[in-house]
Amino acid sequence: MSSQSAANNLIVRTQAVFDEDGVLSRFIRGYRRREVQQQMAEEVASCLSYTHKLVLEAGTGVGKTFAYLVPALLSGKQVIVSTGSKNLQEQLFYKDLPALLQMLNLSVPVSILKGRSNYLCQRLMAAQMDAAFSHDEKLLDDLLKLNQFAQATEDGDLGNLTGVAEDARAISLVASAQDSCTGQRCAFYDECFTRKARARAMNARLIVVNHHLFFADRVLKDTGFAELLPDVDAVIFDEAHLLPDIAIQYFGSQLSTGSLRRLLDGIERLTEGELGDTQGLKLLPQRARVKLDAWQNCLLDAGSSDFRQLLKDKTAALAAGELIGELSALEALLLANVGRSEPLDDFAVKLPELKQKLERFIACDDPGSAYGIDIGERHLMLRISPIDIAKACRELFSEDTAWVFTSATLQVERSLQFFTRELGLTSPVPASAKRSQSSRTQSSIAQSTRTQSSTAGAKSSMCKEVLLDSPFDYPRQSLLCVPRRLGSVANQDAMVRQLTEVCLKLIKAAKGRTFILFTSHRMMEAVARSLVGRCHYPLLVQGQGGKQQLLSKFRQLGEAVLLGTGSFWEGVDVRGKLLSCVIIDKLPFASPDDSLYKARASRVEARGGDPFLEISLPQAVIALKQGAGRLIRDETDRGVLVICDNRLVNRPYGQAFLQSLPPMARTRDLDAACAFLEAID
Repeated sequence: MSSQSAANNLIVRTQAVFDEDGVLSRFIRGYRRREVQQQMAEEVASCLSYTHKLVLEAGTGVGKTFAYLVPALLSGKQVIVSTGSKNLQEQLFYKDLPALLQMLNLSVPVSILKGRSNYLCQRLMAAQMDAAFSHDEKLLDDLLKLNQFAQATEDGDLGNLTGVAEDARAISLVASAQDSCTGQRCAFYDECFTRKARARAMNARLIVVNHHLFFADRVLKDTGFAELLPDVDAVIFDEAHLLPDIAIQYFGSQLSTGSLRRLLDGIERLTEGELGDTQGLKLLPQRARVKLDAWQNCLLDAGSSDFRQLLKDKTAALAAGELIGELSALEALLLANVGRSEPLDDFAVKLPELKQKLERFIACDDPGSAYGIDIGERHLMLRISPIDIAKACRELFSEDTAWVFTSATLQVERSLQFFTRELGLTSPVPASAKRSQSSRTQSSIAQSTRTQSSTAGAKSSMCKEVLLDSPFDYPRQSLLCVPRRLGSVANQDAMVRQLTEVCLKLIKAAKGRTFILFTSHRMMEAVARSLVGRCHYPLLVQGQGGKQQLLSKFRQLGEAVLLGTGSFWEGVDVRGKLLSCVIIDKLPFASPDDSLYKARASRVEARGGDPFLEISLPQAVIALKQGAGRLIRDETDRGVLVICDNRLVNRPYGQAFLQSLPPMARTRDLDAACAFLEAID
């Protein structure tokens, strides 16, 4: 069969699965053909057949999971499906794939591969059991359950563990970790769960991974280390809107001061055993730790997240030099004792790697990168982030592989260009280009398709762009409200009072059943304190438990109010009457003080562009769409979205947000929003 005939055959077979009398209709009760779902499946089948790039936004309710899995399974190609979250990864592998394989009557080897921390390490498990009598009662009880799990499990996936809390200390003690892995020297190498999971992935026809693992694999290949994943025929990215931020992380470099501390602690512990007679092995880690604390305190006192702003601080520079000096002395001591013990040999390899990362950060000499500091509870995260990832992505997304990028939130003002340019899938905008405003009308199943060839070196490859709108009846199902007489979002005290009153009114009308999403932890905590004692429905606040724990409780209570920040803006699916109202405190613009934003903004300004229009606005639009997407998750859902930021209607750029959101009915009247909520049965 010719390649053209094979391509047509795949497209026809894919179409047939989604027909009114197709395979799905015979297995799914009440199945109704969705034109947009079938069109998406055909686009994916075409991409897999002709090996090009496809960027496709599929609005909520399109049914994109089946739309890309069906052609992937029918194609006979080796395919990686990469997701943004562990929850979706597990849903694909344990629910969607088995169901589809049965429906399609296929026997295709499939595999799931997670990051190594998701697998139990038998060597660490054995070490903890050897030290069982030194543990307290609670920790020992959890370790015993983990040991039983280790004996019974086939894959060692800690996600399948029951009876032990997901944040239990015991899990961190036995989870596989690169820092503690001894590779082929390990006594458990043959039965290693992590190694066997990677072997299964190499032999599977469809492999389900997450974005972090995918990029980690590509970085390993670039550095010449053994890869985790095979070179496949096609890669499908679901939740593709997350890719730019993840690519920045993996094409850059990160170092936690906590990693340095743990390494110094580990070296010092060597003196408790056979190396207790080694002069300096206890003293040098202590001295290095003192210098690390001094340098970290200098960075904290400076109060800036942009390391370039701190380069003029002579005290910090001196502290950095002293820290490097102590680490170099410790490195020399380890090298002088190589061969005396395996743990020491491991530290002799890992210390230079961490020191090299630290030296690179302190040098701060790459004009193409931003140098930032994230402040955690006890440690600092030092980040080197590339300002432009387009070139690296063009090299990554090779032309002998088919690439599918899909999400419910990729377009800004009916254009996918912000996403495709950032990932190097299409050509950058010329400096002289003016921003164009789209005024195309959204309809319930409007589609727009655009094709562009992007050049990388001497080759060119087609990138097809497709918009498929949600089949939901948003004007009937939902209402968008921007309340009148809102004050400035810059006045936090007034905003807390005002937001509290708005929330109380809406919560009462919705009978609980509300998400309140915030752009900052400080505002969330302030509003939470203000609601206590005044809200007559259960309040669940991010930080009171894990994300999945809070969501489970929200569903169980039935009339609860959940307050959350970033992680609750996406990847949350609460259907039906349990969630009738979503309140967003303000438009989610990134901080202009962020080191990466400032570096990118400077580059845009240097070529005559507008950083707000090219960076801030598109990022905020996509983030707002994610938050708004929590509301309507099913064709029977009804609800109200309230955005408490009058810039949405008072500033010209507000139209960019409004044109990018689903076509909900709109009002400025808070009483009308409450009436809509009260009418929901």
